[in-house]
Amino acid sequence: MTITETGGDPRQPEEPTTGADEEHDRPAGGTATIALIASEAGVSIPTVSKVLNGRTDVAAVTRARVEEVIDRYQYRRRRGRTPSGPGLIDLVFHELDSAWAVQIIKGVEEVAGPERAGVVLSELGGAHRPRQEWLDDVLARRPRGVILVLSDLDPAQRRQLETRSIPFVVVDTAGEQPPGVPTVGSANWAGGLAATRHLLGLGHRRIAVISGPVDVLCSRARIDGYRSALDEAGVAIDPTLIRYGDFFVGGGYKHGMDLLDKPDRPTAIFAGSDFQAFGVMRAARELGLSVPEDLSIVGYDDLPVTEWIGPALTTIHQPLQEMAATATRMVLALARGEVPTNQRIDLATELVVRESTAPPRTA
Repeated sequence: MTITETGGDPRQPEEPTTGADEEHDRPAGGTATIALIASEAGVSIPTVSKVLNGRTDVAAVTRARVEEVIDRYQYRRRRGRTPSGPGLIDLVFHELDSAWAVQIIKGVEEVAGPERAGVVLSELGGAHRPRQEWLDDVLARRPRGVILVLSDLDPAQRRQLETRSIPFVVVDTAGEQPPGVPTVGSANWAGGLAATRHLLGLGHRRIAVISGPVDVLCSRARIDGYRSALDEAGVAIDPTLIRYGDFFVGGGYKHGMDLLDKPDRPTAIFAGSDFQAFGVMRAARELGLSVPEDLSIVGYDDLPVTEWIGPALTTIHQPLQEMAATATRMVLALARGEVPTNQRIDLATELVVRESTAPPRTA
């Protein structure tokens, strides 16, 4: 079951903060209660409850004061032995408009479905870090866990989830994560290396690369693999052939037009995503170039559509569904109080050779 967040949020009933349920608001160490936090912050117990539950009807200054006391006492809300209400997993994308995201959703559902956990989808509008409003909604829902895709949290946001005992896992991390943050990714450097080695092996020497955003870790890792392959082959690196795009068709088309509409155009392009490869293909077609006769193209991800376009795309298989399923199993295990054996998991990538690559005409 997938629930898409569009404004009105599915929320579990707010829990009372007095009586028997107050024991669930006592940290495992027993050193602080919401009553102590309220006293230290100079507010009422219901106000502390509102902050803990992500309620928005608390002044920003008051909220900050309560959060400071929560952090100072290293308070952690104790989770019940079984989740109250429907079990939910929050799945957060920086953008949610591609077949790439569908593969991630399928992987999450593969694990969440048998666990009878609903999935709440959120999109950050291209940002790699959520706003506080999103976090307030998550605190109100009190899901089993959160999975962030190409997104991350700042230290204050991480503490807010940790103090409420809401585990989180990052998939295909946008940036280097601090110690203790569970992450699932793929061998991006190895993928860039394999793609470029393949083109070098066909005889190409003027090879361009169009990766994703420069501030995204996997983008830089793929380009590092590209550089390593060129160094290994003794081929000089031309900085004008290294481009950072946006992982989408438009970025591939724009950079493809610029690279190919030159007398010294590359004979091969390694695109950091299949969608960027599609954009490069269109640029080549509009400029009268044939693929692979005039231009070889390698993509990245191995989306199902790559087998059906003409020519079929040579690409790097990134196990997106497996990455998402692994992250879901990890976040559910954390919700049960289990400690993961490995907090950083990178799954293997693999070159898939199809029809879009061939030796250059001059080879």
